[in-house]
Amino acid sequence: MKTLAKIIGGLLLALLAYLLLWPIPITPVSVSLSPAPGYGGVHATNTRLSNLHTIDLKGDVGPEHIVFGPDGKLYTGVASGNILRMQADGSVLEVFVNTGGRPLGLDFDAAGNLIAVDTVKGLISVAPDKTITVLASTVGGEPIRFADAVVVAQDGKIYFTDASARFAPKDWGGTFEASVLDLMEGSATGRVWVYNPADKSTATVAKGLSFANGIALTADQQSLLVNETGKFRVWKMAAAARNIDLRATPPPAQASILLDNLPGYPDNLMRGRDGKIWLGLAAPRSPDADKLADKPFIRSIVMRLPRALWPVPKAYGHVMAFTEDGKIVVDLQDPSGAYPETTSITETADRLYVQSLHAHGLGWMAVPR
Repeated sequence: MKTLAKIIGGLLLALLAYLLLWPIPITPVSVSLSPAPGYGGVHATNTRLSNLHTIDLKGDVGPEHIVFGPDGKLYTGVASGNILRMQADGSVLEVFVNTGGRPLGLDFDAAGNLIAVDTVKGLISVAPDKTITVLASTVGGEPIRFADAVVVAQDGKIYFTDASARFAPKDWGGTFEASVLDLMEGSATGRVWVYNPADKSTATVAKGLSFANGIALTADQQSLLVNETGKFRVWKMAAAARNIDLRATPPPAQASILLDNLPGYPDNLMRGRDGKIWLGLAAPRSPDADKLADKPFIRSIVMRLPRALWPVPKAYGHVMAFTEDGKIVVDLQDPSGAYPETTSITETADRLYVQSLHAHGLGWMAVPR
C-alpha cells in the first residue's frame, strides 16, 4: 500500500508540475469584459438564417470572404490557397489563381486588380492576367503576421488589418489555431495598416486591438469601421489617422466605439445595399471563456489541458446589419449552427451570400423581404 501511495503521489506531483510549469506559447494578460448580453432585444433568438442553400466548391473548403469583380463574377479565397472564380449562381467554377498561402479578405481596385490579404504572403495584388504581386509583407522591418481583412478606398489607398502581431497562422498550424492563441492571450497586438500605391508606402492607422478583424469604409470614405474580435465590439476611426493607440483610456479623439458588447465574436464587415453594413459573428460568446477573461493564470493552466476541455464556443449561425450610426437593422440567426462559423455576408439585389472559415460550400439565401 505504501508503494502504491508513493506512485500515486508521484503522479499527482508530476501532473501538478505539468499544469503549472509546462511551456505554452501564450503569455496571458487580464482582460476586462462586460457581462455577455445574451440573445434578447435586437438579437432575440430567431431562425431566419436556417436552411441555407449551398454552392458546392468541388472539394475546396473555407470560403471566408467573397467579392464580386468588374466582370460580374464571384471570387472567394479558400484554405487550399486557391482563389476561386464563378458565376453568381455558382456555375462555371474555376481556380483563378493559387496564392501559395491562405487568402482571406478580398477587394478590387479601380484598375481591376484583385487585392487580397494572405496570411502567408501579406498584402497582394492579382492582375487580370493572373500575375501576383506582393505589395507589402513587412512594415518598418516588422513582418505582417496575420493579414486578415482589406478594403480599397476610392482614392486608391488600401486599408487592411493585421489581426495579431504575436501569432502568424503559418507558424501555428493555421488561421483558426493562431486566432485561438491570440484570443486566449488577450495581449491586444492587432493593427490597422494603410498602403499607398502612389509611393508604395505602408503606415499604421491604429494599434492595440484584441484581434483586429473585419474592415469597411463609411460612405463618405472619411472613416473606417474595424471589428475588434477579442473585445466583442466595432470601432469607428478616422481614415486619415496615423498610429493611434486604441488601448488608451479614454480612447483617442480620432476613434470611438460604435457597437459594444456584442453577443458573439465579430469577424468580417461588408458594405451592403441601402446604407447597410453587414457583420458576421463567427461564434457566440462562451460563458466559460468570459469568466476566464480576468484570470490569466487560470487561462495558462487551461492551455495545458487537452483541447477537448478548452472553453470552445458552440456552433451558432449569426449575422447582422447595422447603419453607420450604429443602429442594428437586421439580425439573422440559426441556433443549430448547421452552417459553421458565419464569418461574413455579401448582399446583392436578390441574394445574401454567407461565408465561413471552414464550411465545405458557400452559403446563400434569398434576400429577406
